[in-house]
Amino acid sequence: MDQQEAFDIEYWLLEDAKLRRQPPEKELDRQIIVVVGAGAGIGKATAHRLVREGAHIVCVDLDEASANQTAQEIIAKYGEGIGVAGTGISDCGPAIGLACDITVRSSVQQMYEAVMLAYGGIDAVVVTAGIFVPPDKAGYIADRLWEKTFAINVTGAYIVADEANKIFTQQGLPGAIVLTTSANAIVAKKGSLAYDSSKAAANHLVRELAVEMAPLVRVNAVAPATVVRGSTMFPRDRVIASLTKYAIPFSEEEETESLREKLAVFYAKRSLTQLQIEPEDQAEAIFLLVSQRLARTTGHVIPVDGGLQDGFLR
Repeated sequence: MDQQEAFDIEYWLLEDAKLRRQPPEKELDRQIIVVVGAGAGIGKATAHRLVREGAHIVCVDLDEASANQTAQEIIAKYGEGIGVAGTGISDCGPAIGLACDITVRSSVQQMYEAVMLAYGGIDAVVVTAGIFVPPDKAGYIADRLWEKTFAINVTGAYIVADEANKIFTQQGLPGAIVLTTSANAIVAKKGSLAYDSSKAAANHLVRELAVEMAPLVRVNAVAPATVVRGSTMFPRDRVIASLTKYAIPFSEEEETESLREKLAVFYAKRSLTQLQIEPEDQAEAIFLLVSQRLARTTGHVIPVDGGLQDGFLR
């Protein structure tokens, strides 16, 4: 027996004991996940949910300050990374923050280039960015606002997915894309014509992308009911308009958060479970879709709406 073999035999038990003391790998360890819309609401909740499972998160938002804030919250909790020379990226540890206008392809390309420099690749992309443009008092939506709604809710999601697919193809590794649509996509009603139509288009976009990107990339979506808390789509004026529309008593002197709570309670009462829909509820469904737990699911839209009968898939 040579010396190396004797050493291996004598010290293997010690080495094995050290290995066993290591914590088990988390589900998303070593995964790089881009979350678009991470500055607030569902996107922020998703970023925090996925990093708990070991993922490195690229926090992307039109508002760079909001993207960086989410990234810094994650870094403060999970530790620092290292800088990337020449990129302006000060940290590529558990999270980085990047600005991006998803309606402009060159902006999306620049965002992915920064991700490649920071992390070298991607494993999943989540798009939570969206916009709701209410009609004016006469119930009319100007053409430019109709175009803006579709540019963000449909075209932007397509551009993000299309550019991601180029990277997935170059990598030759399985990937996942999750879009955020809405229960409104299949429920027709007054007052949200542009938004509802754009989300219906987004629903079908999911199916088309799933076909185009198979078998390498899975494409799915979550369809929330109205998420009021933490959403940038519910400024005070829209909340007041909704309270008025549904004849919910309120006072103009009330704090905005109090008004939002009243509206959230009203929406909850319309569902079968009568539970408020929170950003964290969507984040949980998104986690399942980017993980291997639903590795055989693609081309589907998963409702997370508390049970809306009008929203049952037909």
